[in-house]
Amino acid sequence: MDQFIVKPLFGGDTIAWYTLTNVTLWLALAVLAVVALLVLGTSKRAIVPGRSQSIAELAYGFIYKMVEDICGKEGLKYFPYIMTLFMFIVSANFLGLIPTAFTTTSHFAVTVVLALAVFLTVTILGFVKNGTAFLGLFWVSSAPLALRPILAVIELISYFVRPVSHSIRLAGNLMAGHAVIKVFAGFAAVAVISPVSVLAITAMFGLEVLVSFIQAYVFTILTCVYLKDALHPSH
Repeated sequence: MDQFIVKPLFGGDTIAWYTLTNVTLWLALAVLAVVALLVLGTSKRAIVPGRSQSIAELAYGFIYKMVEDICGKEGLKYFPYIMTLFMFIVSANFLGLIPTAFTTTSHFAVTVVLALAVFLTVTILGFVKNGTAFLGLFWVSSAPLALRPILAVIELISYFVRPVSHSIRLAGNLMAGHAVIKVFAGFAAVAVISPVSVLAITAMFGLEVLVSFIQAYVFTILTCVYLKDALHPSH
């Protein structure tokens, strides 16, 4: 499928680390979309907000409340990082719905970097804030003593699997949705079933709009949960 193929923007077939590709173009557009909404859209700070300011304020309040509810007041100092993550992912997801666009968050190269950034951030923060007490995250003190070593191994494995599940969930859902739309589009060429195919594409597109927001929400709320573990590691 063409929408998942990485291509150089300016001719040639060789791709190096410095090559400008369709991925970098749409990543840059996602950043510009976030800046346009959160910076330019709120620059007037009107008492009666316009559309862009209303959306920005709604997103701000939504993520702020999420961080406060999950992480507590102590987690609010990390709100800018979590807000940036959410806005970038949701912007990239919605930009990917534009026909002929490139969905950057359907590529593991992008989502793995985002997930690893969260994983390393909360792990380093956990040790900085708690020292060796952060290892209490893996020791289930409420369990019977005989089971604690076994549970510690399970907890340790599940902890290091976090960036894998965190990244695959986002990329996999977006890739699957776009792939299904592509399949239905192929059936649209058959005259007998083309009306059904068009209806299916319309329904799937509506579902993809919902999934684009939900997956950004899920990625963000899991980030908050991991941050909570770093701030309060004891079971």
